[in-house]
Amino acid sequence: MDTHIPSTDTRLDKLAEVAVRVGLNLAEGQELVMTAGLDSLPLARKITEAAYKAGASLVTTIFADDQSALARYKYAREESFDAAPGWMYEGMAAAYRSGAARLAIVGDDPNLLAGQDPEKIARANRARSKAYRPALELITASAINWSLVPFANAAWARSVFPDVPEDVAVAKLWDAIFAATRANRPDPEAAWAAHNATLMAKRKILTERNFRALRFQGPGTDLKVGLADGHAWMGGISTARNGISSNPNIPTEEVFTTPHAAMTEGTVSATKPLAHGGTLIRDIRVRFEGGQVVEAHASTGEEVLQKMIGTDEGARRLGEVALVPHSSPISQSGLLFFNTLFDENAASHIALGQAYKKCFVNAKTLTDEQFAAAGGNSSLIHVDWMIGSASVDVDGLDASGNATPVMRKGEWAL
Repeated sequence: MDTHIPSTDTRLDKLAEVAVRVGLNLAEGQELVMTAGLDSLPLARKITEAAYKAGASLVTTIFADDQSALARYKYAREESFDAAPGWMYEGMAAAYRSGAARLAIVGDDPNLLAGQDPEKIARANRARSKAYRPALELITASAINWSLVPFANAAWARSVFPDVPEDVAVAKLWDAIFAATRANRPDPEAAWAAHNATLMAKRKILTERNFRALRFQGPGTDLKVGLADGHAWMGGISTARNGISSNPNIPTEEVFTTPHAAMTEGTVSATKPLAHGGTLIRDIRVRFEGGQVVEAHASTGEEVLQKMIGTDEGARRLGEVALVPHSSPISQSGLLFFNTLFDENAASHIALGQAYKKCFVNAKTLTDEQFAAAGGNSSLIHVDWMIGSASVDVDGLDASGNATPVMRKGEWAL
């Protein structure tokens, strides 16, 4: 499988090292469960090698294939779309409970399911979300060290660079990936340490300010996002409950926290398309009342959007709000990646669905009941979409409604 990277290019090896040593900070003797697309086999092999060199006890990789996934929507029986391999997700959850780390290599075709029945997509996503819930809860509760890392496959590259030959598109996407993940630096680990220090400083300031709400204002947007009681800001490196400090996203440029599930009001317009479940949803426009989506539209993919927010009651409420400066390297690349891992790190964003239990000052002792009472949202989904740009301002509001500038024209003012 050709990666379009010359054998003398060491950046893929560096990316594998970043995944293991920065993304996961894999502990000696720790097991690793990895998921990957078949196209990403070259990187999966390098990560496996790096993991064993770092002392992994066992690396198990579960591979998926886009064309096989597409075949399901074309030929599978109608009733099959309410099924998911629960046995596999139960096994993954069991591995995490036993101390395994989790790594996902991502690089989906954003147009894979274009033209397929949105109802089938929604049913399959709902079934998968229900089956995956035991494993997802361990991840959102930060019980384990986990991370995501990208791989440039041809289908994704064609979406990002549609006007050049495929081999050129893949090479250009790899250049962008290596820059964003800092795998093109002489010492990627040192570069990540410096970057994590910057993110840590921002999240410390925001946690200490303890704003009651954030207000986003820009074209098509006037949104007040209430923040959960006792919320804490996270971003960059974080320490899981197993005591291991890692970077859940490679790349990452965000600081984020937990909104209050009942305290979001106003209107918001997406500033980038959302690639969700093999469908591109463009020009999302949403209105909130009492923390809940009461109106949602999109210029394309609206039916998929409606199915997504109809997954369960929590799917209409926010589980994350994140701040990203417009000057972030991913934003300044000028590229639209059609991939949430990248596009969410080019713009401030919100996420519908499950909130992160780690985003609380007392996260280590927080019970499920306390999480809900503080405003934490629960759902089968967690879907990020971008609302920030160089035209969006953000204010922090205190308990009296007094405003403090947090971002102006997409840049930090705090």
